[in-house]
Amino acid sequence: MWRVACFLLALTALGPTPAAADMVYVLNSGEASISVIDGRERQEIRRMPALREVHHAVLTPDGSSLVIGDSGGNELIFLDPATGEVRRRERVSNPYHLEYSPDGRYLVVASLRRDQVDIYDAGTMALLRRLAQPDMPSHVAFSPDSRFVYVTLQGSGEVVAIDLEKREPAWTVAVGPEPAGIIWHRGRLLVGLMGSSDFIQLDPTTREVRHAFSVGRGAHVVVPSPDGRSLYATARVESGVWELDAETLAVRRRFDVPGGPDCIAFDPEGRLWMTLRWLGRVGVLDPRTGALEQIRVGRSPHGIFVMPRREGMRADFASIMPGAVSGSRPLLRPLTPRHGEAAADSPPPIVSSAPSLSPGPSAARGRSRPALELPTLIVTPIRLGAAQ
Repeated sequence: MWRVACFLLALTALGPTPAAADMVYVLNSGEASISVIDGRERQEIRRMPALREVHHAVLTPDGSSLVIGDSGGNELIFLDPATGEVRRRERVSNPYHLEYSPDGRYLVVASLRRDQVDIYDAGTMALLRRLAQPDMPSHVAFSPDSRFVYVTLQGSGEVVAIDLEKREPAWTVAVGPEPAGIIWHRGRLLVGLMGSSDFIQLDPTTREVRHAFSVGRGAHVVVPSPDGRSLYATARVESGVWELDAETLAVRRRFDVPGGPDCIAFDPEGRLWMTLRWLGRVGVLDPRTGALEQIRVGRSPHGIFVMPRREGMRADFASIMPGAVSGSRPLLRPLTPRHGEAAADSPPPIVSSAPSLSPGPSAARGRSRPALELPTLIVTPIRLGAAQ
C-alpha cells in the first residue's frame, strides 16, 4: 500500500498533466488523403483516406463538425474536429470551395470544374438553387449580414454577387486575371489575382475596382490575423507571405516561404500554419521571430485547419477575436464572452430556409449554438517591428 501512496505522491510532484497537443488537419489534394498533425511534436500522426481530391474545409456554424470537400469524389466529409472521427458523408456535386453564411442558414459551394454555384440549406442539406456560371467558380465570401455571397470566377476574370434572398445573381464585375481568394474586409472585398502580383479592392455598393496592394507573382489568398491588426497574403509563384496593416493595407513585411504557400490557419499563439503546395509540406511561421518550420505531409496539400485541444477552447475559438469581422464568413462583430460566461452576442442558430421539406437525418445540425466557454485572451499579442 505504501508503494502505491509513494507512486501517487510522485505523480503529484510532477505537477498537472499538460494540455493535449493541438491537432492540425491538412487536405492532400494530390493523393486523396487527410493528414493529421500533432501540433506540439510537429509531425504527422495519422493519414486518413478520402475518395479522390480534397481541397478545402470549413467549420459548421455551431463549431461541432469540420466539413471537408472532396471535389473529385463528389462528397462532403463531416468530421469530429476533436477526434478526427468521420460522422457522416453527404453526396454533393464537385465541392471545390465552400463556406457557411454568417447567419448559419446557407452553405454555398463553388464548383470549379462544373462551372456552377450551389446554394444549400445548412440545416437539411437540401439543394435550394444551382446557378450556372461562365468559367471556373473558385472562392466564396459573404457579406456580414448574409444577404450576398461573392464568388470569384477564375476563368473569366470576374466576381459575381449572388443575392441569397432572391437566390439569383445581382451583378458581375471584371476584376483582373485569374481571381482566386476573396474576403470581406471593412466594407470592401479583397481579391487575389493569380495571374498577376496584385490584390484588388472591390466596393460591393458602387462596384468600383481599385488596386489594393501588390505582393509577388501568383497572388492567391489573404486572411486576417485573429487580433484584427494584420492581414497575411500569399503568392504561390513567388513563394512568399506578406504581412499588411489591416487598416491602411500597407505592406509591413515579407516572409520568404519556399514551396508555394497556399491556405493559412492560425493556432492559439498566433502562428501561421500554411500548406506548401509544391513541396508536400506544411509550414509553421512565427511572425514574432520570422522562424519557419516545415512538416512533411502528402502530395499537393491545400486546405488546412487547426483544432486546439486546450481547456476551455473550442474549435471555433477564433470567433471571439477582433479579426472575425473580416474573412470569408465575416461576423457583424466578434464575440466577446468573459471568462467562464456564455457569449451574449453569439451568431444566430442554424435556421432552415426550406420549411416545406421534411428534415432528414442531418436536421440535428439545426440546434442552437452551444455556449462558448473561452478565456478572454487567446492569441498572444504580436509586437510589430519595422518592415523587413
